[in-house]
Amino acid sequence: MPLPRFALPILLFFGLGFRDLSPAPAAAAKDVEITYGSVIKLMHERTKFRLHSHEVPYGSGSGQQSVTGFPNVDDSNSYWIVRAQPDSSAKQGDIIQNGDIIRLQHMKTRKWLHSHLHASPISGNLEISCFGGDDESDTGDFWRLEIEGNGKIWKQDQRVRLRHVDTGGYLHSHDMKYTRIAGGQQEVCGIREKKPDNIWLAAEGVYLPINPSK
Repeated sequence: MPLPRFALPILLFFGLGFRDLSPAPAAAAKDVEITYGSVIKLMHERTKFRLHSHEVPYGSGSGQQSVTGFPNVDDSNSYWIVRAQPDSSAKQGDIIQNGDIIRLQHMKTRKWLHSHLHASPISGNLEISCFGGDDESDTGDFWRLEIEGNGKIWKQDQRVRLRHVDTGGYLHSHDMKYTRIAGGQQEVCGIREKKPDNIWLAAEGVYLPINPSK
């Protein structure tokens, strides 16, 4: 379950060295807002794999840091920090609304979830990689949040799509597995069509409280 809200900023600012949290029960998670600065795991709705990255480059395409779907819940390489655009007025703790453009920073390597026109390794769709760092980010790191249904504010366990601003590709995963990567990891790619396998949910994580000035 999410930690008490008063404890969350302490965990985040003292090295982000927290342990994995147990998945929150769906009934308890419905009203937990995702705010800027929160650290989350994104779960692919159909396969239940988590969006994952580690310091292994692609052997084709861009050669940048690879992004996969990972089957195990308790892997710390599946944590992402939700950030605003560099020139945004959004502050830490601000809520994220349908249509907002966000960035996802990989917690361990500090690189950004990124896409471009390189082909993904297995399916030949748009490659999804990790690129840049704390002081290096560009529009290839921008993702527009699309909330499914009538929701206007991003909440935990809410069905969402993330559409890449530059390419128009939706963050996507499927059953295609890598044979040379341990752990049965599956391909994550970008697809321009809206499909059921574009759906993700914010699952485990550390959720910053809403900024009281809002």
